[in-house]
Amino acid sequence: MSSSDPASAAPPTTKSAAKKAAKHLEAAAKKAAKQAKETVTTGSGEKKEKKKEKKEDEEITFVETPKGHKKDLSLPMAAGYNPIHVESAWYDWWQEQGFFKPALKADGSPKDEGTFVISIPPPNVTGSLHIGHGLTIAIQDTLIRWNRMLGKTVLYVPGFDHAGISTQSVVEKRLYKSSGKTRHDLGREKFLDLVWEWKNDYEARITSQLRRLGGSLDWDRVAFTLSDQLSKAVTETFCRMHEDGSIYRANRLVNWCVRLNTTLSNLEVEQKQLNGRTLLNVPGYDAKERFEFGVITSFAYPIQGSDEKIIVATTRPETMLGDTAVAVHPDDPRYKHLHGKFVVHPFIPERRIPIVTDSIVVDMAFGTGAVKITPAHDPNDFEVGVRHKLEFLNLLEDDGTYNANAGPFKGMKRFHVRTEIIKQLKEKGLYVETKDNAMTIPLCAKSGDIIEPVLKPQWWVDCKPLAEEALKRTREGELLITPKQSEGDWYRWLEGIQDWCISRQLWWGHRIPAYYVRIEGQSFDSADGKYWVVGRTQEEATARADVLAAGRKYSLEQDGDVLDTWFSSGLWPFSILGWPEKTSDMDLFYPNAILETGWDILFFWVARMVFFGNKLTGKMPFREVLCHAMIRDAHGRKMSKSLGNVIDPVDVIQGLELEKLHEKLLEGNLDDKEVAKAKAGQKKDFPKGIPQCGTDALRFALCAYSGGGRDINLEILRVEGYRKFCNKIWNATKFAMLKLDESFVPLSDPEPTGAESLVEQWILNKLNIAAEDMNKYLAERNFMMATNVAYNFWLYELCDVYIEATKPMTDPSASEKTRRSAQNTLYLCLDFGLRLLHPFMPFVTEELWQRLPRRPNTDPSSIMIAPFPTFTFIEEDKQFELILKAIHASRSLAASYNLQSDLQIFLHVQNDEEATLFTSQLPTISALIKGCKSVDVVRDVAKIPAGCGSSLLTPTVTVHLLVKGLVDLDQEIAKCDKKLDLAKMNEEKLLKTINQPDYENAVPENVRAVNTEKLETVQAEIKTLETSKEMFSKLK
Repeated sequence: MSSSDPASAAPPTTKSAAKKAAKHLEAAAKKAAKQAKETVTTGSGEKKEKKKEKKEDEEITFVETPKGHKKDLSLPMAAGYNPIHVESAWYDWWQEQGFFKPALKADGSPKDEGTFVISIPPPNVTGSLHIGHGLTIAIQDTLIRWNRMLGKTVLYVPGFDHAGISTQSVVEKRLYKSSGKTRHDLGREKFLDLVWEWKNDYEARITSQLRRLGGSLDWDRVAFTLSDQLSKAVTETFCRMHEDGSIYRANRLVNWCVRLNTTLSNLEVEQKQLNGRTLLNVPGYDAKERFEFGVITSFAYPIQGSDEKIIVATTRPETMLGDTAVAVHPDDPRYKHLHGKFVVHPFIPERRIPIVTDSIVVDMAFGTGAVKITPAHDPNDFEVGVRHKLEFLNLLEDDGTYNANAGPFKGMKRFHVRTEIIKQLKEKGLYVETKDNAMTIPLCAKSGDIIEPVLKPQWWVDCKPLAEEALKRTREGELLITPKQSEGDWYRWLEGIQDWCISRQLWWGHRIPAYYVRIEGQSFDSADGKYWVVGRTQEEATARADVLAAGRKYSLEQDGDVLDTWFSSGLWPFSILGWPEKTSDMDLFYPNAILETGWDILFFWVARMVFFGNKLTGKMPFREVLCHAMIRDAHGRKMSKSLGNVIDPVDVIQGLELEKLHEKLLEGNLDDKEVAKAKAGQKKDFPKGIPQCGTDALRFALCAYSGGGRDINLEILRVEGYRKFCNKIWNATKFAMLKLDESFVPLSDPEPTGAESLVEQWILNKLNIAAEDMNKYLAERNFMMATNVAYNFWLYELCDVYIEATKPMTDPSASEKTRRSAQNTLYLCLDFGLRLLHPFMPFVTEELWQRLPRRPNTDPSSIMIAPFPTFTFIEEDKQFELILKAIHASRSLAASYNLQSDLQIFLHVQNDEEATLFTSQLPTISALIKGCKSVDVVRDVAKIPAGCGSSLLTPTVTVHLLVKGLVDLDQEIAKCDKKLDLAKMNEEKLLKTINQPDYENAVPENVRAVNTEKLETVQAEIKTLETSKEMFSKLK
């Protein structure tokens, strides 16, 4: 489409629209006249008045729509695309019309085309959505809208996750920041009331964001992991799995986060690699304090009753206070005389520590061959403790201070103990050395605190049989995981599965439905699962406790812990459909079609859903897992609030000034230094703020980025580029509709009539190819290629070629038959072209599609329920490709001579068929060459005027452009000589190949045919160049 196309001056396309526009213009004129009387006519006043008049003109293209009503599109289209105006009203209308609900047959069964169900990965109510969630919605809703348009029964279920650790942590931080109080100051009930307020606030914010992103979710089914229904599913799962032994209680090592005061699963622990000595700040300590990591410290234990010492080494010196053995290899000759002896603890003299022999944990060649054993604070030492029945001494209080088992260090914080231990070892002469030691340290993924292995009685899930079943079913083809890299990760993780600790020492979450039976007069270890009962209700738990107590008096104490958040979200695909009840939703919509999520939670969440789905429903919860990439900033950095690069998708949709971006940083829990750092990052990345891009451009960009990699480096400028694409679609449709006059009514049948012109056949074929490719790539989940298909069709085929080609065909001078055919083809391309784009760009496509004339008695009420193009119109016609080739060659010739107007083009055609073809397409050729004055088809080369530049298309077609008097003749002769040299060199190479001995027998026939064609082309090119050179020479 040309840049000179009409803009906002376009007349209304219907009589009713014209009347409404006239009324608005009359009102605007009266208002402007009134304001003119009140305005002092100074220079500045005139400028202000012009601005007001311009604003009035813009206002008549947009009116507010009552919530749930269909937008009034009778006003003229705006001069340009305005995403905020375009995106208004449609979502509420779609929802009001029930388009988001699954369409069923009259008998309540799914449509014959099948079902397609996605359960949204429930966003955490911790905070607002970020751009990564935008990617999730863009991909999922594209699939949802595409399948809905394919005629399937489609369901997209919304919901929210309570996010136990994260939400409790953020509310606690906000509470302390605002009032200086802790949750313990408030008490459990009041603190939970505060968390529910937070949840309601952020659930509303997230809901608004999801709607702005265009997610066509069935809001009547919205779910929350702490709702009564989902809580019932959680309780049922825990009880059922405890009853069959899949959940058990054990006193084992857990990952303890001091900062959050809770256990974590292995998946919630990150490993930080250190290459040597490193000083680190630790959460909960003074910011100026730094502690030494990445080293190994050696010290000596005195042997009891001897002057001898035994040297051990550790990366955590403070844990020596919990040592209950020193292990040596049974075959190590250095220590055979010490077998069965004891060492004396230097700080707790009454503690005798045995020397034990262990061939599993001790490597004689490593270090001194002697290993300190701390069973209650190290996973390897725990196993040694079990093998040798050692004492398990827990050192740590939940707040990170040391308890009475630490002797004189009781009450000190753990890393202060580390520093003091080394100091006192030196004073006692027991310190040996400290050396650099490459190592990893475990960090809490939520708080950044250093994890402590601690012995605690907790509830665990026996994961091995669950993993084996998941592996078996995946290998049998019940679950497809893409991309392949994620599939490989899936197998590796499941094959090395460990049991899952599901207890969390929190208040916000599902209280564990397990009760300790405390029998009067008897003392039992609460770590022992034998004295615990579970119950779906208090009554069921009491009945079971009665049996256990066997007539003895008892009290029932519910576990104060809550379940890991992933326990409840692992039930998500079926708990939201009513499980454990047998509901119609379970029958209709389970299992889901696909689970689309980030690869980073493949094990946190996806594996748990598969475990629970198989065990509790007997089915895989979904047939496909699609792992999308992780969004990073333009520099490849992970999104982080402290870097200031976390982006709210709504800020990209509507734009945000830099100052407003800065203000949003103050809404979080960042300290002053972090805020300053984040502001600097924002100023660097968004010096002018974030530009307004609109939802459609954002969704399209995010899908265009999705090419199967693990990371996306997001550049906002690229998103802004797709806003310009939206503007192109807007203006193209606006201009094209001018070609559809008031009397135009589209044919009821979209199939071609068979009387289409060559360019119509060509564009219909391109539309056909685009539809085929779009369906293919969406089925393959190749969103990058799918967006390329839509982009290329609209930009390079519909706008650049066909819409331009319609100008002569829809001119009043064209015949009625030609004009109607061109209009119907144009309408078909707009209608189906918008449908191709709709899954990615729901708002602008609905707005433009609603402005198109309707087919009689056939069109649905919305593009979102219109059939997606899956047709085959006509076979490809190669003839128009030759026409396009001539057009491109003409444009290139003009550009090479820097000519932009009054172009006179001559097409030298050497056979009758091609001459007839080119002659029939002269109006199209002329329309598609900007600045073209004339195009002539010439059979006799002698009739081509002197002074033309030339370009060979084929051995039988050459394009000539008259340049006489417009160019430097010597320069053109030199160009011809240079091209002749190259062409003759190519001719010589081809002749050398063709004239080789035994060429006819040694070279395959198809290769010989290609070489012959190449030779004919290069010889024709030589002839054309020699003619051009001779012509330029004669002009001198």
